[in-house]
Amino acid sequence: MTRPRRVLDVSEGIMTMSDQRPGDGTLAAGDIARLAGVGKAAVSNWRRRYQDFPDPVGGTSSNPVFSLAEVEAWLRRHGKRVEIAPVDRVWQWARTLVDDLRLGDLVGYAGALLVLAQREPEEWTRLAGLTDRRLGRALVSALTAEVPELPGQLPDRFEPEWVAVLRAIADLAVKEGYAETFSVLCERYLEANSRRLSVVPAELAALMVRLAEVSGGTALDPACGLGELLLASQAAGSTRLCGQDANDTTARIAACRLLLGRANATVAAGSALREDAFREESVDAVVCNTPHGEREWGYDELAQDTRWEFGLPPRGEPELAWVQHCLARVRPGGHVVMTMPAAVASRRSGKQIRANLLRAGALRAVVSLPQGATAPGSVKDLWVLRRPRDDDPAPTHLLLVEAKDLSQVEPAWRAYLAEPESEDLPGRSRSVRLVDLLDDEVDVAPTRWLALGSWGGAGEEFPSVRDRWHEVATSLPTLLPSLSSRERDVPMTTVGELVKAGMVVVHQAPVRMRTDAGDQPVLTLADIRKGRGPTGRSTLEPGHVVLQRDDVVLSMLMREPTVHVVTEEEGALLGPQLLLFRADPEWLDPHFLAGCLQVAASSGAALASSTSSRVDPRRAIVPRLPLAEQREYGEAFRRLLAFRAALRESVELGEQLIRLAGAGLADGSLRPGG
Repeated sequence: MTRPRRVLDVSEGIMTMSDQRPGDGTLAAGDIARLAGVGKAAVSNWRRRYQDFPDPVGGTSSNPVFSLAEVEAWLRRHGKRVEIAPVDRVWQWARTLVDDLRLGDLVGYAGALLVLAQREPEEWTRLAGLTDRRLGRALVSALTAEVPELPGQLPDRFEPEWVAVLRAIADLAVKEGYAETFSVLCERYLEANSRRLSVVPAELAALMVRLAEVSGGTALDPACGLGELLLASQAAGSTRLCGQDANDTTARIAACRLLLGRANATVAAGSALREDAFREESVDAVVCNTPHGEREWGYDELAQDTRWEFGLPPRGEPELAWVQHCLARVRPGGHVVMTMPAAVASRRSGKQIRANLLRAGALRAVVSLPQGATAPGSVKDLWVLRRPRDDDPAPTHLLLVEAKDLSQVEPAWRAYLAEPESEDLPGRSRSVRLVDLLDDEVDVAPTRWLALGSWGGAGEEFPSVRDRWHEVATSLPTLLPSLSSRERDVPMTTVGELVKAGMVVVHQAPVRMRTDAGDQPVLTLADIRKGRGPTGRSTLEPGHVVLQRDDVVLSMLMREPTVHVVTEEEGALLGPQLLLFRADPEWLDPHFLAGCLQVAASSGAALASSTSSRVDPRRAIVPRLPLAEQREYGEAFRRLLAFRAALRESVELGEQLIRLAGAGLADGSLRPGG
């Protein structure tokens, strides 16, 4: 790091003191939780319980901020292990200078500086010798000359406070790597603005790129955001990347991410519908996280645009404008893969364009994505399109997929490509005749058509599901443990008391832990709810919790009061919204502890408060029993949990039987009797 410098700028009547250092940064409660590897609630508890916890140095009463140096000293004083990476120190310093609305500008300019330093290290060395005031102007000139690919307008000069942070970031990148440093800054920026930014998760981005057959050639994302789909296209082998985004800041960040990765990339700022930067291009593939809800997308001024080959998009259907824009930019035979709001598949106002897309063979597949696949709570479809060639045969079928998991999408697509008219596609998918779709509604929503008809034949699937239901149902009496009444003279304690006594240690995963990319398996909330092994992926970082055999895992949410004892998942990471209880085996049986936690969570006895939906496991009541007797209770609890799992499976299979029977009777593949 350069030494802190004190700059007095009087040339323009401005007096600025720029003598902060990375250690002078501030943190909000969420930042403290992330750095300490705990939940945000733990930070609130520390503030209440410890009189020496640092006082706020700013912010508001509902969102106070604290001194980084004071918090770090407090954590170490109380024996809480924390290793703050240099990039996090610089990041927290940067956050003291700007509010969240301008944070993206600072990140984008930091990326631009890193591109300059990576590309022209001697030039940056020369510039770094200037004072902050002089560098503020000289840096703008250097970026204009050496990094002309940057989208958007640069300021006339950088403020001295910003220059000091930019210097620190550049110094750090020399040691840590330019692309690596900027990647962490982007992650922190996303964490700070998770509610405002729409980001395509890595697993979904990779799937979209594979479906678009991006391997070599040029890939375009006309609404690229921070560049996730373009980065995935680069990883898949695309030799040229084109991107555009309506927001100057996000376009600049995307450009820097690509340029720091040595990509052959062009990223433009501006709305692609109104200011198409690639109107002369014919690319090999298009991938796009389609903007939605745009009221002013250009309906009036674009009414005569030549891109509307399949019909003028209605004013309230901007997504169908994006579909046609993407098809207009891809070469004949090239694929377009887009996320779409689920309602676009069935809204009556868009039926004519959907019909034209089907007749032309442009729309090839509609996939109903798992809920939350693009963002928490989101309900999105994936549209796979192909620009028709003049010699293409007339289309006959459309692929519809209802994906409960992203891994189900590609096998169905490959099977459909091999045999478009097949009635035996994998998973919950179906090839539907266009003549059936081209009715008065032109509804291409997968959920409607997969509910109406069979997927692989209800008549064929019904017997196997019926047999499995019978097998599970008949096992229920054997799973229920044999129990007898006894006098209630057992002394009781709580999980909180066991924790204080050191018999149980509680761990929690970081709140913002990613579970969609990495080389380490992650046990997620969905995994323990469905009784399966780890399906998440992440990279082991400080603060992550590694599972050990006989650990007890509990959901933090009352609506999911599921308890799981680790047997096969040893070595995996603990996922978000889960608590881990590690019992001393000389004092506590894990199945006994799991049973007590399950009872408390299911009954509501472990609620944090009467108005909360979160679990406070410290309230859970535990009988004080000898270890040998605990094991007997633990086995009974284990069998109860197995009984509960089988009962749930029986109900789910019963619902599936009803659905299959109804579908089979309706389509003629089943008949009464026999």
